[in-house]
Amino acid sequence: MLYQLHEFQRSMLHPLTAWAQATAKTFTNPLSPLSLVPGATRLAAGYELLYRLGKEYEKPAFDIRSVRSNGRDIPIVEQTIIEKPFCKLVRFKRYADDPDTIRLLKDEPVVLVCAPLSGHHSTLLRDTVKTLLRDHKVYVTDWIDARMVPVEDGSFGLVDYIHYIQEFIRHIGAEHLHVISVCQPTVPVLAAISLLASAGEKTPKTMTMMGGPIDARRSPTAVNSLATNKSFKWFENNVIHTVPANYPGHGRKVYPGFLQHAGFVAMNPDRHLTSHYDYYLNLVEGDADDAEAHVRFYDEYNAVLDIDAEFYLDTIREVFQEFRLANGTWEVDGKPVRPQDIKGTLLLTIEGELDDISGAGQTAAAHELCTGIAREGKKHITAAGCGHYGIFSGRRWREDIYPEVRAFIRNA
Repeated sequence: MLYQLHEFQRSMLHPLTAWAQATAKTFTNPLSPLSLVPGATRLAAGYELLYRLGKEYEKPAFDIRSVRSNGRDIPIVEQTIIEKPFCKLVRFKRYADDPDTIRLLKDEPVVLVCAPLSGHHSTLLRDTVKTLLRDHKVYVTDWIDARMVPVEDGSFGLVDYIHYIQEFIRHIGAEHLHVISVCQPTVPVLAAISLLASAGEKTPKTMTMMGGPIDARRSPTAVNSLATNKSFKWFENNVIHTVPANYPGHGRKVYPGFLQHAGFVAMNPDRHLTSHYDYYLNLVEGDADDAEAHVRFYDEYNAVLDIDAEFYLDTIREVFQEFRLANGTWEVDGKPVRPQDIKGTLLLTIEGELDDISGAGQTAAAHELCTGIAREGKKHITAAGCGHYGIFSGRRWREDIYPEVRAFIRNA
């Protein structure tokens, strides 16, 4: 019923937001008499803010058309390599027409970026991908909104995530591959590589794990506390809802994106309130650059997807309540998950000093689990003054963290 109420509210707000957008334009268009009204700029800013607060946010595009690499502008073409019901393996193919550049691009390392399936679209990692493309061949897991997946395609659980990652690793070729997992997928990615190692299959050359809950018992955050303070039944009964009839996934049980978004906002309400007020002031003062930066951020931040109920509940139980990976009690398809079996893969973990989603030590716990990797094959970075998003997006990522990741991959 909650999902249906949300859809009803969305439908009711649509005319209001359309009117607010049109009204804002009438107060800013120099050909409109209303633009000459005293206070027109403030009125336009107010209506624009109302529009931004009430509008729908669709999945943004990666929109990576070119990157600067080897002193040249390299065109980028986005290609779907594998298409599964719940995920697409996307490659960002780099092109060149001179032999020297082609040779340089061909010899650069291959990276698989495992994006989180935790509410936001994979495009949240746009800055991660674009930066990596300077020096790497890049693949990304692009997760599909569960409300768009017909019920006939079945459910999707944490074990399915592991199977997807293993299939993608095999397809690309583990012997030349470097895997980067950001936030939530650090757990299933470590499990996927562990199971490959235990089965005697080739594993990637390196695995880089960034801000993830490998051991969610360490330095628990508000996210961890919610998972441990509520019973598994509470999550089943209170956050799982049915996709309504106006979507292809009608009837599918999901953890809705709008609930996840409400949780994101509730963690830092003052920060969001201040950000929106600053946006209003930027519009009033004509500060187009800062206003555009606000729009870019919230176009991404407010675009959310539904998660299949099985995957969400599996993650709650096995990662945040029973800590099966950290405890060594996790089994997948009847086979134990043994990170200690990983030997030929180097390990880099990255945490943000101010991360309020994955606390200090949660990602670094991978070093204690991967005992088969020699000490000289492991490295840990704590990014001083850096929050959760800052370790994979923004200036700190590009200038401080990425050079470390690049060097780690190059030296493998």
